[in-house]
Amino acid sequence: MELANLIDFLFRWIHFFAGVTWIGLLYYFNFVQTEYFKEAGDAKANAIDKLVPRALWWFRWGAMFTFLSGLALAGFIEMQGIGLNYYILLGMTLGTLMFLNVWLIIWPNQQIVIASNRQVLDGGEPLAEAAAAQGKAGLASRSNTLFSLPMLFFMGASAHLGGTGRVPITLEGSASMIAIILTLLIVALLEFNAIKGKTGPITSVSGVIHYSVWLTAALVLIVEFL
Repeated sequence: MELANLIDFLFRWIHFFAGVTWIGLLYYFNFVQTEYFKEAGDAKANAIDKLVPRALWWFRWGAMFTFLSGLALAGFIEMQGIGLNYYILLGMTLGTLMFLNVWLIIWPNQQIVIASNRQVLDGGEPLAEAAAAQGKAGLASRSNTLFSLPMLFFMGASAHLGGTGRVPITLEGSASMIAIILTLLIVALLEFNAIKGKTGPITSVSGVIHYSVWLTAALVLIVEFL
C-alpha cells in the first residue's frame, strides 16, 4: 500500500465520518426536533435544557472536523498535482459557508436560547434577546439545510459524474467564467439572506427540501450549459 494512497483514504474516512455526524444532526434538528417542539408543550423546556446542548455539541464539532478534514484532503490532492474541478470547489464553498453558519450564527444564538430557557426553569424571566436569537439560529439552520443537497451532490459529482464541472478548472473545457460568477453570486445572495433575511419559502420542511432540490438543479444546469 502506497503512503499517499493511505493518507488520502484516511482524510476521506475522517471527512465522511464527521460529515455524516454533522449533516445527520442538521436533518434531525430541521426535520424532527423543530417539528416535535411545535407539539411538545411543557416537555420542550426540559428538552432544550437536557437534550439540545448534547446534540449541539456533536453538531458543531462534527462541522469542525468535516471542515478541517476537507481542507486537508483538498490540500493533499493539490500536492499530488491532480487539480481540483469546479464541482468540488462549489461543494467546498457551500460546505465552508455551512460551517461558518454553525459556529458564527447557530451556536452563539442557541447558547442564548439555552441560557434563557435555564433561567425560566429556575423561576426567572426569559432573556429579552432570546426570541431574536432563536429566529437567527433557525434561519441559519434552514439555510444550511437548503445548501446541504447541492453541497452533497457536488462533493459526489467531483469524483463520479462527468461533464464540464469535473474538468480541472485550470484546463481548457472547464466551467466558464460566466458560470462560475453566476453560481457564486447565487450562493452569496442566499448566504446574505441566511444572515440578514427571512426563511420565507424554506420555513416548512417540504419547502426547504423542494427548494434545495431546485437549487441543486439550477446550479448544475448553469455549470454545464453556460
